[in-house]
Amino acid sequence: MAFSIEEIRAEVLKRVNPSESDRKKVQELARKLTEKVKVAAREKGVEANVRVEGSVAKNTWLRDCPEIDVFIQVPTTTPREAFGTVCLEIEKKATEGYRQIERFAEHPYLEAVIDDVYVNIVPCYSVKKGEWASATDRTPFHTDYVKLHLNEQMGEEVRLLKRFMKGVGVYGAEIKVGGFSGYLCELLVLNYGSFTEVLRSATNWKERTIIDYERHYEEIEDAKKVFDEPLVMVDPVDKGRNVAAAVRKERLDEFIAAARAFLKNPDIKFFYPPETEALNTTELLNRINARGSAIVFIKFEGAAPVPDVLWGQLYRSQRALRKTIQHHEFTVLRDDVWSNEKNVNIFIFEVENRLLPNMKRHLGPPLKNKADCESFLRKHAGADSTVSGPLIEEGRWVADVKRRYTDVVKLLKEKLGDGGRSVGVAELVSESVADSLEVLVNDEALKLYSAHPEFAKFLTEYIEGNPRWLT
Repeated sequence: MAFSIEEIRAEVLKRVNPSESDRKKVQELARKLTEKVKVAAREKGVEANVRVEGSVAKNTWLRDCPEIDVFIQVPTTTPREAFGTVCLEIEKKATEGYRQIERFAEHPYLEAVIDDVYVNIVPCYSVKKGEWASATDRTPFHTDYVKLHLNEQMGEEVRLLKRFMKGVGVYGAEIKVGGFSGYLCELLVLNYGSFTEVLRSATNWKERTIIDYERHYEEIEDAKKVFDEPLVMVDPVDKGRNVAAAVRKERLDEFIAAARAFLKNPDIKFFYPPETEALNTTELLNRINARGSAIVFIKFEGAAPVPDVLWGQLYRSQRALRKTIQHHEFTVLRDDVWSNEKNVNIFIFEVENRLLPNMKRHLGPPLKNKADCESFLRKHAGADSTVSGPLIEEGRWVADVKRRYTDVVKLLKEKLGDGGRSVGVAELVSESVADSLEVLVNDEALKLYSAHPEFAKFLTEYIEGNPRWLT
């Protein structure tokens, strides 16, 4: 049964709008937490202004996933070292007895889970507008700006946009996702007026779309000289900052495609996609064999203490390994990376063929280049690496030479045997790879698949190959 956009909006709002009791619970938790942070700061002798920021302060939080952001504003006279270490001690003291997760932006901060609510306690400097001393100093200004401009009705539009982005997998500015932040969602709604208008406008976004809500720049061309990201939202409180800087091109493309699909055929699955059910092992093997390719799994143990650091290192290593595989003439069809962020990490590289012929055709110089021809002949005539030739074809010398690597597994084991630093693997990944490397192909990964349910879902989605909202 088809539903209209208005019917779907109404249903989603029922799910995402907090009830009065929800609001009271979150506000009371925020109040208690703020007091605990103040007490912990006083005990440490730190002069601090503590305030609630983020979606709770701006009334744009989602009922099913409330997050409380508490910021510790300290004087600019606070030494940089103390800013990172002492504030973290304050954060840990204030959330004693609860699950704590250390995060990292420009500096460490703490995430805790209290009564099923995620809490972020973040330090920043108390500064005047524009006199930023750290990356988080703008946040209180962001909160004040949004509270001034966003009314309650528009807050509902923001909730719709956030839930849509969560559903299609593009929400979150953290490195793992590379998507849209909550603040960016709020500014998009301010700029376009509603959730639906954000989607309609997004369907026509071009390469390097620039949105300047406060008209900081007289001409778009002036902004283009400052920013080069695929999507630019000029920060209303800082004309030199792009709020959308974290949005990777692939996430932007996915959002545009999802917006077009939703407007054409509205469906609640864009907000709440069906849960992925992992293929059974027989079906998985059938699907892998049907591809006719070689799916290579590089598994190693260990993780960085902070997820953002881990994912930064994983993505950097993924790019380096892809480049290495391609350099040795294996055709990479797709690649991806998965981690449980605790002790298991897996790179996936799907290549057309695991094995290549023992030899390859090496093109030499045209006959008209006399000196180059002589150099080519000296190198290849009678060499152990030459399988046949040199011979002349179409006016140039060519030779059939031995490949150094004909098996992608052998290539990866050799390059990663010492951790892979020589091919660009990131430092923390390299240390873990050197101690726990496994390289598996196709059905060799079945044990891994069965042992890790979340990886099984991930690999199922990889095999399916399409976004869940398209099914």
